[in-house]
Amino acid sequence: MRLITDCRLATMVEGEEPYGAIDDGAILVADGRIVWAGPREDMPAHDAQQTDRLDGRWVTPGLIDCHTHLVFGGDRSGEFEQRLGGATYEEIARAGGGIVSSVAATRAASEDQLYASALGRLAGLTATGVTTVEIKSGYGLDRDSELKMLRVARRIGREAGARVRTSYLGLHAVPPEHRADRAAYVDKAVDEILPAAHAEGLVDAVDAYCEPIAFSTGEVGRLFDKAKSLGLPVKLHADQLSDGGGAALAAKYGALSADHIEHTGEAGVKAMAEAGVVAVLLPGAYLMLRETTPPPIELLRRHGVAMAVATDCNPGTSPVASMTAALNLACVQFRLTPEEALAGATRIAAKALGLANEAGTLEAGKVADLAVWDIERPAELCYWLGKPLLARRYVGGVAA
Repeated sequence: MRLITDCRLATMVEGEEPYGAIDDGAILVADGRIVWAGPREDMPAHDAQQTDRLDGRWVTPGLIDCHTHLVFGGDRSGEFEQRLGGATYEEIARAGGGIVSSVAATRAASEDQLYASALGRLAGLTATGVTTVEIKSGYGLDRDSELKMLRVARRIGREAGARVRTSYLGLHAVPPEHRADRAAYVDKAVDEILPAAHAEGLVDAVDAYCEPIAFSTGEVGRLFDKAKSLGLPVKLHADQLSDGGGAALAAKYGALSADHIEHTGEAGVKAMAEAGVVAVLLPGAYLMLRETTPPPIELLRRHGVAMAVATDCNPGTSPVASMTAALNLACVQFRLTPEEALAGATRIAAKALGLANEAGTLEAGKVADLAVWDIERPAELCYWLGKPLLARRYVGGVAA
């Protein structure tokens, strides 16, 4: 058993105290899980073999990045220049750039090359307190390449000091070879690639991109029906560029989350609330695309929709590899409070990945994934932009 003491806790447990804060706290850890967390004066008798004294530092749950595209080949810095020159994301995509250009680079890369490049981006996340990361496929768009991406994501989870949840994102874009027959690609994504990935144990959830430049609600519905038949939860890139009914579709299927949702109207928000769908806010993409319509934050608050925050780390629209930067942007751009933002990267992010019973708060029974910070108050995690704040991480109770 390990005792972590002489620390302040932001437990992120909902209650009367902001951040679930405990000014003089302690945590007992055994077999990778928290067995007790609370005020040091209330600590039960124990037989800890190791004691870590943290000199008054703050401890939060390890941060959870619940929406990333961490595994990909190449980059799209050239498109960044194009957008700065006035080209829109949609114009670049329709001209053969965007996701399709990342597909070519990802197909050409080996598993080892994809793994090595992903580790560099993961380092940015872990240096900002992340202990769990969701990783999507979606830059392969054929059977072998999609499975290759998912195998790399699983390898990251085994070898790289972070927990990983995978999402199959086969309906991300229509690959070049199917441009003249998108229906054939949808058939392949639904009936061939997803079952193959599931049979290999590579899929924790199923995702799709629902927009006029991507896939329709009908096409996504086919994929989600297949996912449900395989016992897999779903999530959705919804209403990023237009209100196309994506949030309502996510609610219809009881999705874990609807992500982006800049253009979701009140009907979609109500549907999400009734279905318990988490709204995943992605302020990095909002910034990089220079969007002007923010997510409907007040509607989400009014209807009680839980809001998560994630980096959306990807090569085209959100080359963001810092969780604390995402927290800052969520506060500055979307006017989240620091407490809302930090909950969105802990307790609510865990819910967005189906891990609410496993992670996201400092409570007995949860995995002992912790972030230790050199700060004086939790709001600093959303205040500083670029300042190193992390003192150490624990993954499964082991310093990482």
